[in-house]
Amino acid sequence: MLTLSLRSSLWELNPSARVPGGLLTRFCSVLPFQDTMSEFALGKDDPCPPRKPGVLRLYSMRFCPYAQRTRLLLEHRKIPFEVVNVNLKRKPEWLFAMNPIGQVPVLEWDDGVLHESATCNDFLDEAFPGEKLNPADPYRRARDRQLWESMNKLISSFYDVAGTAGQDKKVLERLMRAFTRYDRELSSRGDEPFFGGSKVCMADFMLWPWFERLPVVNRIVPETAITPANFPHLNRWIEYMFKLPAVQNTMFDVDAHAHFLKTLRIDNNPDYDYGLVRPSKL
Repeated sequence: MLTLSLRSSLWELNPSARVPGGLLTRFCSVLPFQDTMSEFALGKDDPCPPRKPGVLRLYSMRFCPYAQRTRLLLEHRKIPFEVVNVNLKRKPEWLFAMNPIGQVPVLEWDDGVLHESATCNDFLDEAFPGEKLNPADPYRRARDRQLWESMNKLISSFYDVAGTAGQDKKVLERLMRAFTRYDRELSSRGDEPFFGGSKVCMADFMLWPWFERLPVVNRIVPETAITPANFPHLNRWIEYMFKLPAVQNTMFDVDAHAHFLKTLRIDNNPDYDYGLVRPSKL
């Protein structure tokens, strides 16, 4: 959790702090395989939009890394879907009807409802035709799952390192040890850019959202930066991931992530609709 002493200015990035290649978010765009029912986050008093029969729906939040895991898979596998974004501070009651703990992602279709990113992604990978992202070999699949599940235990370290401005050395060391593990794992899989080898696999997409947000932490704690010198394999992985259409179509730039994290962690008033422009009333 970010400490209250963390100055808001730390989250304001300079213009040169951009992701590789100058990739920018598309705040109001619709993904090639996405029909956006509600780009604006729906809250407690908003009704749930009626769902069209036969259409897969994803309940999401634009800046949620867990929901991004599922959006990445949907986009990469070219599965048609529609999105309803949710205000997670003022959650609508209909969200709890689909997920008792009121979290996203949630998948809804004619025959059922699923929640949790791992469950949703495994279902999508099995249920829809196309090249599978989970390895066919049971041992390799289990190894990959161990790998990305380790990120679930590491997530708090991303925010704790930023919240203490790197002063908590134990947290910083824990984060850097994890980067070392991921770098060595990539190296052990041969001279290939992805955890899946020459092509992405489920582990790549399950890990990615937090590395997309890492430049915000780098701004506050520069020693967390991943470079060719300290983590060459992980650095190459990040460069290749940024080139993927699925990543480009679901990402936000560093400034957007910094703004949202500031409003979430410091202001306690998350700006779910950052960058969106409401249509003017005639």
